[in-house]
Amino acid sequence: MKTDRTDPPARRTDWKSEPMPAQNATFIFERSFTDEQMEALRLGNIPRAMEDKWFWYMEGSALYAHRSWTGYCIYRIDFKEDGHHEVTVNRNPDQYTCTEIKKDTETLNKFLDRWTEIPYDHCHQRLSETYDALNRNSSS
Repeated sequence: MKTDRTDPPARRTDWKSEPMPAQNATFIFERSFTDEQMEALRLGNIPRAMEDKWFWYMEGSALYAHRSWTGYCIYRIDFKEDGHHEVTVNRNPDQYTCTEIKKDTETLNKFLDRWTEIPYDHCHQRLSETYDALNRNSSS
């Protein structure tokens, strides 16, 4: 399935983007992607509304995912042909509070499921994140 998007792929300069901080962790993320899914990721995402919380783009074989409001780089995924991708994750507690690789892996899988949809569903992303936040708050 080809995307019908006619915009050029997102680039680092299309939105506020801070570099990955020196405080970070790396881990191997195992997952395979179809050619169509990789095409969707290569297109990136430039936020369309305040509620669209992610800006991402690719440079070479690396995907950079930034929080749209702050520009903080949260994930960098270096894609490998063997499906054992190297992820660098932000560990600056002022920018990102997660400290567990297992949780990062779950979150990243969830995001990548959405980000590889063709076309990318901006509304689904916002609704899912709101639902997840409400569930976390109600179980506290």
